[in-house]
Amino acid sequence: MGISEASSPSVTARLAQWARSLTFDDIPTRTVDLTVSQIISNLHNEAQTAAWRVVTDAVHKAGGRIVAQLTHCGRIGHPMLYPDNALPLAPSAVVSGEQLFTPNGMIDHPQPREMTAEDITTTIDDFVAAARNAIAAGFDGVEVHGANGYLLHQFLADNTNRRTDNYGGSIANRIRFATEVVAAVAAAIGADRTGIRLSPGNPFNHIVEADPAPLYLELLTELADLDIAYVHIMEGGDRELTTKLRAAWSNGFILNPHPTPEAFPATLEAGVEALESGVADAIALATLWLANPDLDARIKAGGPFNTADEATFYGGDHVGYTDYPTLG
Repeated sequence: MGISEASSPSVTARLAQWARSLTFDDIPTRTVDLTVSQIISNLHNEAQTAAWRVVTDAVHKAGGRIVAQLTHCGRIGHPMLYPDNALPLAPSAVVSGEQLFTPNGMIDHPQPREMTAEDITTTIDDFVAAARNAIAAGFDGVEVHGANGYLLHQFLADNTNRRTDNYGGSIANRIRFATEVVAAVAAAIGADRTGIRLSPGNPFNHIVEADPAPLYLELLTELADLDIAYVHIMEGGDRELTTKLRAAWSNGFILNPHPTPEAFPATLEAGVEALESGVADAIALATLWLANPDLDARIKAGGPFNTADEATFYGGDHVGYTDYPTLG
């Protein structure tokens, strides 16, 4: 989604409608330096920042709040997307085994280039620049994407991080990059405007975490010192782990609820249970929300609920994004 599409009337109107449904609003993933596909939006420059201001103004006018989710895809990229056909960057030169969505079909991801110390510093600076652009564009905050097999998750995971320096090996080293990114963003825009998304045990994009519990408990301990606004957990079917993480975190705890391995996608019932049990302060129901722009009205009415068309995910045009019907 380019500049014109990001601020197009259909996208702007739909985001404003979503904002009336939920106080805490989210948007499609931003990219910081290297993009994951040809349809992802950006916050690199003044033109993109100005385009997003149209969207954020509409959301605020509707009484909502909107947070920019900032992502660096790491190895989940391709030279065709980057200046000078640069290779994707990653903690280690480990190919993903996944494929890239393009307008011309699926293509394999190449072997990435292992990041140097200079690359790591530059990437942290890129996150900070994008976070500042997000605030300038009118976003109410920034969510650092540390989940779903993208760059920060690649540093956390055993199979994608084979480094032997102070960013690899031990848990303390593997969480270092994520904490440095979040610390830098929080210092730039305020901890109260900063959150992070995590997905413990999530194998998406060929991620393997041998033992998620000690990894994420130590990460949350480090992040707690930064006093950021919230963590957003995509639950991986392990409610016991979620409960431990919840107990270790005193600030906002947002949950995309999947209490069992079979509980995908997240349901309204799972969300209500998470809230009532106290395991979450707020819930994220992205797929249900995508298909039901008037989700608040449908919840009050007891349904019916549209079913998301998974065939339209990750590619295509507005179909499957801004064309779902409302009750009215």
